[in-house]
Amino acid sequence: MIRTLVVTNDFPTRQGGIESFVYALAERLPADAVVVYTAAMPGGRDFDARLRYPVIRDRSTNLLPTPAVGRRVEEVLRAEGCEAVLFGAAAPLGLLADRLRRAGAGRIVGLTHGHETWWAKVRAARPAMRRIGDGCDVLTYVSEFCRRRIAPALTESASARMVRLAPGVDTNVFRPGAGGLGIRQRFDIEPDRPVLVSVSRFVRRKGQDALIKSMPRIVATVPNALLLLVGDGPDRSRLERLVSDQGVRRSVLFAGAVPWSEAPSWFDVGDVFAVPCRTRKGGLEPEALGIVFLEAQACAHPVLVGDSGGAPETVLHGETGYVVDPFDPAAIAARAAELFTDRDHARLMGEKGRAWVEREWSWGKSADVLRELLHV
Repeated sequence: MIRTLVVTNDFPTRQGGIESFVYALAERLPADAVVVYTAAMPGGRDFDARLRYPVIRDRSTNLLPTPAVGRRVEEVLRAEGCEAVLFGAAAPLGLLADRLRRAGAGRIVGLTHGHETWWAKVRAARPAMRRIGDGCDVLTYVSEFCRRRIAPALTESASARMVRLAPGVDTNVFRPGAGGLGIRQRFDIEPDRPVLVSVSRFVRRKGQDALIKSMPRIVATVPNALLLLVGDGPDRSRLERLVSDQGVRRSVLFAGAVPWSEAPSWFDVGDVFAVPCRTRKGGLEPEALGIVFLEAQACAHPVLVGDSGGAPETVLHGETGYVVDPFDPAAIAARAAELFTDRDHARLMGEKGRAWVEREWSWGKSADVLRELLHV
């Protein structure tokens, strides 16, 4: 059995899409075939104690491909008898690939996400991305959009070795009836009130401002509609001011940040899910994929997906939801109002969405791809 060392900054207790992705993959490898080397984090010791496999924390809070970090990773690789390495995010830690190869790693895989598209596009970072591609046996990609953006920065041989490895969804956890009714009761939301729910960090790229701007048009058609914003972040105060400016205080509810364990209930609470994500900073900040859209569809809800990066790949447009212009609140409002007023149409979309996620986006498929790449 090949023992794999996962080298990553992206691991719990930190929260985020990459962290959840890497953790889920580690959980699906045999317990005696995985060791995690990650950064120091608050609560890390207690979290690690509950896991089936060893987690070794560096003393630093952010791993960089420095000689000192390289020596410590190399020591763990040898001490733990690991023959393969998985970089939780290829950039920048993938720059350690050559060193770990010399230390005995026979197989090296690097996961890429959205930020590697930035490395591939910026001239100063492209040589490092090229070196990472040559150092790894395989670079994975989460969406076809990301592959198209990353591949031109790699050598021809490294580009040809890229393999799709996308996050999956646990449809036993994210499902209809996962706790949404309890959330409605907690916040005194009537069972039949139409709810547009958005679960995401409050940053400009996620487009919560477009949802707020769409609400005057939505309530003009569906007077009792509610926008439920779940999350927190640096953009919150601006969003709260925007709610007042738009005159929709009674139609928008900020739920705040919620623990991951409650996430399925929050996806389940709505009738329509929306994150009109957008590409910012001259194309350097796109949405790589958008697992939240798949989790919402697993709960049998139609989704409104912003036209950014790989996000449109998470919806069957016109069948399980819609891709929307994230800069056009009127277009967002029209789609939301359509789904609120035609409940049969929304229900059918939700059913198709759950079936699609069960068929095409299972963690079982993702784990099988990873095992094959690592030769586990």
